[in-house]
Amino acid sequence: MARCDVCGEHENMPYNCRRCGGTFCSAHRLPESHDCPGLNEWNDPDGVFDSGFDDSVNDDGRSSGGLADRIGVDTGPGGPLGYFRGNMTFVFLGAMWIWFAFQWGIAPFLLGVDPGSFAWYTIFTLNSENIFYVWPWITSVFSHGGFMHIALNSIVLYFFGPVVERRIGSNKFAALFLVSGALAGLAQVGATMYLSPGAFAPVLGASGAIAAVLGVLTILNPNLTIYLYFIIPMPLWLATTLFVGYSAFVSASGGIGAGGVAQLAHLAGVAVGVLYGIKLKRDGERAPQQLQLGGGRGPGGPGGPGGPGGRF
Repeated sequence: MARCDVCGEHENMPYNCRRCGGTFCSAHRLPESHDCPGLNEWNDPDGVFDSGFDDSVNDDGRSSGGLADRIGVDTGPGGPLGYFRGNMTFVFLGAMWIWFAFQWGIAPFLLGVDPGSFAWYTIFTLNSENIFYVWPWITSVFSHGGFMHIALNSIVLYFFGPVVERRIGSNKFAALFLVSGALAGLAQVGATMYLSPGAFAPVLGASGAIAAVLGVLTILNPNLTIYLYFIIPMPLWLATTLFVGYSAFVSASGGIGAGGVAQLAHLAGVAVGVLYGIKLKRDGERAPQQLQLGGGRGPGGPGGPGGPGGRF
């Protein structure tokens, strides 16, 4: 027996919405009956359902697909970029591994960009020497310091990412991931430059972005049950609290880059996610009741070159 997310009525045969993952009774099972967030991404380019539903979206004469549609790129179900709708988590996962292959394979062996060289740090990390450039704000998010680093980050993103993406939509999820990842790196490098003037402070990794996803989900449903290592049940608020507490303790006792890990980037990522999660909760977003999570030390993960900046 389950409880309807809208009216709270107990239902022996509940309906699970394929778009938002919520649980509903027969009266609220239709997407329009429970204000499904998935309706925001509805697109019917061929006019199969001529109900007038999309008319309000296009009243101003512009396409509902945003910039992509305005420049002629079809992101609808039948378009060349239709896969990106609802799958940005896996797009980012794929991009991380492709960039990882370029970072540790193609760049050093085919292009002569040796790991640890100035060119390598310039391309793959956000650091005190290139902090005002734009590309490392993004490339550093997809770069990783080693196999275990990217593997652990991938595991956490694989479990948390789709849950959040289904609730806020692919566009907002992509913005959250990229912006929070960049801000986390900038916070780490900027703080290191302030605390240790003249020190070279590199940082790389997707943990800041993943920590933001964690923060969003924690606010949406703090009592969400996760299973660490697929075995240990724990409410999400406790897991997040332990993660934040550990990063804060290590930062206070050993510095924001203690152990070669960008502790401040973790904290900045969670902070961005929490703030955005508060906004989403005010907008009435819902979250699932159970999630299984496995892998490593959580969103932080080891790996990457050391130094005042570190990996995250």
